Amino acid sequence: MPSPDRPLVTAVIPCRNEARYIGPCLDSLIRCDYPKERLEVLVCDGLSEDGTRDVVAGYAARHSFIRLVDNPRRITPCAMNAGIREAHGDVIMPMGAHAVYSASYISRLVAALEETGADNVGGVLVTLPANETALARALAVGLSHPFGVGNSYFRIGAAERRLVDTVPFGCYRRAVFDRIGVFDEDLVRNQDDELNARLLKQGGRIMLIPEVVSHYYARGSLGQVARMFYQYGYFKPLAAWKVGQIMTLRQVVPALFVGALAVTGALALVLSPARLAVAGLAGAYLAAALASAALAVRRHGARCAAALLLVFPTLHCSYGLGSITAVLERAIGRRRLPHHVASVPLSR
Repeated sequence: MPSPDRPLVTAVIPCRNEARYIGPCLDSLIRCDYPKERLEVLVCDGLSEDGTRDVVAGYAARHSFIRLVDNPRRITPCAMNAGIREAHGDVIMPMGAHAVYSASYISRLVAALEETGADNVGGVLVTLPANETALARALAVGLSHPFGVGNSYFRIGAAERRLVDTVPFGCYRRAVFDRIGVFDEDLVRNQDDELNARLLKQGGRIMLIPEVVSHYYARGSLGQVARMFYQYGYFKPLAAWKVGQIMTLRQVVPALFVGALAVTGALALVLSPARLAVAGLAGAYLAAALASAALAVRRHGARCAAALLLVFPTLHCSYGLGSITAVLERAIGRRRLPHHVASVPLSR
């Protein structure tokens, strides 16, 4: 197909302090098979302090389709909106600085956008460990395990193309943003979930394309993942209030679990039946975690499987605690500014 027939694509990459990852990310886009004269890559940087800006400037000096865009507010939705404002593309693709993309990633998603008639398409996210330690490998496994993330198809995969509630690094028609607006800048996290829920509410369609894969490097420590999932949990109810509905059942399960543990645990101090309830709830969770870890031994090794017993409760409890905190703060009329929740915002 001649290049002029291809739509102009703008890749928007929110980024802050990602000197380790932004180079491989940009290298993968340089290697992509999409015509470079029909591609622009905007790295929207939140005033990085670790050399990221110098790295991006070096790439931009060598490749005219790469450009550095400032994001002085330093959080992801502001970066996305800055990129959309600067974009010339008919197709806009939010991308992650922690990810690398196959050579055909852009071309296949652009083709799928036309084939399906959907408003947004995206592929499966394969999570890679940040390093070779057992814990880092367990974090990557947990983030793509049904017990860890439920029926999040873009993380666990799917056998065929299917309509979904959200996709990672979506490939959007530019007209979507003209029709429903841009990313909500109140949401440090889950801004793409809120945008996609808004899109679905207005009759749009989001399609998972499982044959298209990107690879995402997970954070390397329990603390970093706990912080991220607390933020995901905290902003999920805020996103739901914005669109006026709970977007998926899986988003409330961690909060229900943590809340049930807290309530039955407190009641267990004075009521005997509550002791049975909290023991049963904790026991059922432990049994499920043990079974999931045991099944991981053959593929990932015993040390990684053992580390999963730390990863699963970190994911679920952090997310659940974040959601409960957001609900309680709303109930008492307290509203924290986004930077108080995420004083060191992480890239996508």
